[in-house]
Amino acid sequence: MNLPKKATIIEVGPRDGLQNLKTFVPTEAKIEFIKQLKSAGVQEMELTSFVSPKWVPQMADAPAIIEECLDEETRNFVLTPNQTGIDRLLSTSCRNAAVFVGVSNTFNKKNINKTTEESLQELEPIIRDLKAKNFFVRTCISTSFYCPYEGKVEIDDVLALCKRFEGFGVDELSVADTIGMANPKESFELFSTLKKALPNIMITAHFHNTRGMALANVFAALQAGVDRFDTSAGGLGGCPFAPGASGNVATEDVVFMLEQMGIETGINLRRVVVALENLQPHLNKSYESQYFKLAQLDTNQHV
Repeated sequence: MNLPKKATIIEVGPRDGLQNLKTFVPTEAKIEFIKQLKSAGVQEMELTSFVSPKWVPQMADAPAIIEECLDEETRNFVLTPNQTGIDRLLSTSCRNAAVFVGVSNTFNKKNINKTTEESLQELEPIIRDLKAKNFFVRTCISTSFYCPYEGKVEIDDVLALCKRFEGFGVDELSVADTIGMANPKESFELFSTLKKALPNIMITAHFHNTRGMALANVFAALQAGVDRFDTSAGGLGGCPFAPGASGNVATEDVVFMLEQMGIETGINLRRVVVALENLQPHLNKSYESQYFKLAQLDTNQHV
């Protein structure tokens, strides 16, 4: 069995997890959530995004989040979908940028009103400039398995797109099962292909649990040599431009599985649960996390 000794968790809850919520989470609650997740051992995190508040109201407080939550110990990412977002990022102290593009043209058009090729044309000079300024650049590759509008996405198309970004000089590729349709066989095949073809770039797996296969896909990606995973505390998340997509795979579920298999993550599960408990009064939904539900049940039984 091919398993690493350690795995890195990239916590995406504060950005990807909260972005689709209809109820605005108070800025102070977001800041506390982020700080508690960091105290739980999270070393890499998507803090927020510089997007239009008109389209994603939850991210309207991005400047305040960045100001309060940057630190030297954590790699803090801010999602910047275009030049406007990059310009706003450059006015902060954050030096870790995340950009994104969909393999599917239709998804990309729905998301940012550009084809995939148009996005690449726009992003290439942006990424090269960021690298010249010594930024760490993370690229999120959406609809890497299936698209809600076009159906199955071919491995060759994903690989070709990833190679374009490798040529631009990005540091990391976060490859996403945006609508949670991938199965473990497909995950193993895609990530085996990417790891073999792109040995000098960080490959991160990003799974949604729409059909209950996220943990199985994490295991398949491990077998393919992946040791970096995007996860969201509580299983929060979902893309506003991907109909039917439910939450990201829960941080605590992934960490529990990995630790049970002897793979170190450095994450304190009890502290993650506390962070979720403190955030819950500000949400209008429950968590999609088996570990959290069992932790609550255990707590109630001992009251």
